This record gives sequence, C-alpha cells and structure tokens, in this order.
Amino acid sequence: MVASPISATVDFEREGVQHGHLVLPHSRDDSAWGAIRIPICVAKRGTGPTALITGGNHGDEYEGPIALFKLAAALEREDFAGRIVLVPGLNYPALRAGKRTSPLDGGNLNRSFPGSPTGGPTAKIADYVQRHLLPLADLVLDIHSGGKSLDFLPFAAIHRLPDEAQQARCAAAMVAFGAPVSLTLLELDALGMLDTAVEELGKLFISTELGGGGTARAKTVAVAERGVRGVLQHLGILPGTPEPRDSLHLEMPDGACYSLAESGGLLEPCVDLGAEVKAGDLLARIWDWTKTGGAPEEVRAKRDGLLIGRRFPGACEPGDCLAVLGVPA
Repeated sequence: MVASPISATVDFEREGVQHGHLVLPHSRDDSAWGAIRIPICVAKRGTGPTALITGGNHGDEYEGPIALFKLAAALEREDFAGRIVLVPGLNYPALRAGKRTSPLDGGNLNRSFPGSPTGGPTAKIADYVQRHLLPLADLVLDIHSGGKSLDFLPFAAIHRLPDEAQQARCAAAMVAFGAPVSLTLLELDALGMLDTAVEELGKLFISTELGGGGTARAKTVAVAERGVRGVLQHLGILPGTPEPRDSLHLEMPDGACYSLAESGGLLEPCVDLGAEVKAGDLLARIWDWTKTGGAPEEVRAKRDGLLIGRRFPGACEPGDCLAVLGVPA
C-alpha cells in the first residue's frame, strides 16, 4: 500500500496535551509547494480508552468545530485518563469555504471512505483517517448538523448493526451523549461514510444532527458540548458520570420516513419541526414558480411519526429531501 502523503506534527503516544496539524502537501496555482494544515489536538494521560471526536466532516456544519476548538483549549485544565484525539475541521478546506464539500476537488468526505493516498485531497484525508486514526480509537463521535440545506431537531444517532452487542454498546454511548432526541437512523446511502468505516472495524460509532441552516445556535452548541463531555465520562476518560437528561428515543424503520420532492419550485412548509403527523397528513406544498394558476405538488406523510428534519431553504429541486420522520422506538 502506498504511504499516506499526510504527516502529523503531533505524537499520538506522547503524554500530555499537544496542539498541531495534519499536513497534506497540496500544490496549487498560488502556492506551488504548499500544504493544507488540518488542526488536531491529542491529549494523553496514562492508560485508558481512546476517543476520536471529529467535526467539520461537512464544512457548513458548525456545532462540532465550535465545541471541539473550545474543548481543545480547555484540556490542559481537565482531569482525564486515556487519550482524546480532536479534529475540529476534518474536511478543513470545506470548513474554511463554508461548503458541504471540498472547494478543491468537490469531494464529499463522508462519502469518500476508505479513501486513497493517490487520490484528490478529500480521498487523501479519508485514507489517513481510515489507516492512521481509526486504528487508535475505541469510539468515534462525528458531530454533524444539517448544513445549509437541512434543519433538524437536535439528535444523536446510531445505526442498526448486525452485531447486537456492538449496537448495544453504541446505544449506551448515545444515551450518554444525552441529546434531546436519540435516534436509530436509517441512512439513504451508507456507502463510503465514516460511520460505515468505523462500524465495519467493530468499533463504537455515534453521530449527530444538531440543527442546520448553515449556522450554529447557542442551544445546539450547548448540546454538542454537553454531549461530548457525557461520552467521555461514559468511556471513563473524564471523571464523573454523564448528567441524566430526558431524551426521546426514536427509530426509522423504513424508507417511508423520508419524503423527497418530485418537482421543483417554492417550498411551503405545512408543519414545523417537532410536529406529530399521521400517514396522509400534508407536510408541504411545492408551488411552480414558472407560472401562475397551477395547483401545487402536495407532499404527504407516508407513515405516522414525528417531524425531526426538514429542508431549510425556501425552494427545492426534484429529488431534494423535504422531510424526515422518526417513530417511537
């Protein structure tokens, strides 16, 4: 296997708190011998489990980066045992650009695993994570929100796994995160995701969706910060026990939980996040904005459930995800 072109300025085995970078050489028009410098923090004391916590897998999702930059700044004052690896901006070019995907190669990092050391910048980042960071980790927490195109009730999520014992351990860590909603999530497409890469290694994986609209809110940043601390306490890396929090447990049994647009136009929401709906209830209308006088496309719920996600912009195109439902677990 070709060696990764990425090098780390931190030593993952050294005791103490280190702040450094993952350095990816990247030759471009304005910097022929340039590099992408991805911030990383590694904190290690004694023996114990390793938590890899990432944000900015998509660059227009901000709760994770904010919470992890804050935690990295505070780790010197924390009493911990084990190892914490923080990468606040995993797809750093996308984070700097405020885009879901990389401005360098259009790469969606969360559809690029296991990556390649000879591919574009996004594939190289995925390859480094796959081969050098995941083997260190006992648990991976990847903090997402809805970005510019979606908005969610804040939730932590796991997946239905073939290994029931592995799924139960993931579920316990999800409960420790303590989001307002705890969801067993059905992905529309899990191919190439960090989630899948971690789960296939038999390790624990938790993800989140903490809001959206291409911004962060005080309450969703607070959910991220509390959740990270709860997971680290659950692992025994931080002292204490996770603070008990009420969490609504939901699942997504099938694809009927998703509603996609069949046409494009102006999007009229007919229910708001958190609404309980029945099968057949009107979720949204799509108004043709090329002419007047026509009837809108009506988007109706395909099953009973709670509206936990919706499209954020006021317009849509065919195929856009308009609504996401969860049902009581």
